Amino acid sequence: MLMTAFGGLMWLIFTAMLALAVVAFVVAALYREDAYRAAGKQSKGFWLIILGVTVAVNLLVPMLFLQLAGLVATIVFFVDVRPALQHVGGGRGWGRRRGGSSSDGPYGPYNGGR
Repeated sequence: MLMTAFGGLMWLIFTAMLALAVVAFVVAALYREDAYRAAGKQSKGFWLIILGVTVAVNLLVPMLFLQLAGLVATIVFFVDVRPALQHVGGGRGWGRRRGGSSSDGPYGPYNGGR
């Protein structure tokens, strides 16, 4: 019974790692190539290959070491690359607000509505 519960927990963790890798791959595909160059990061093709291999490993090769390496790459993409791409504004609406002033914050203007 304990092994069944452990197996269920591991299945849940592996499924979450796969879902995170798929989301990272899709998000990486949505940004333009020139946004990667402007942000000073590796090329779009590099990230698509790394994240695509991560998805393939999670689906086809259940080796924990390779899955953890892919998880690290996915986390690096979300923590380092994606914020830089959003700052550059090279996405198709991802991370960019339309209109507004430069003094606008996430909940309205910082200047008290003046």
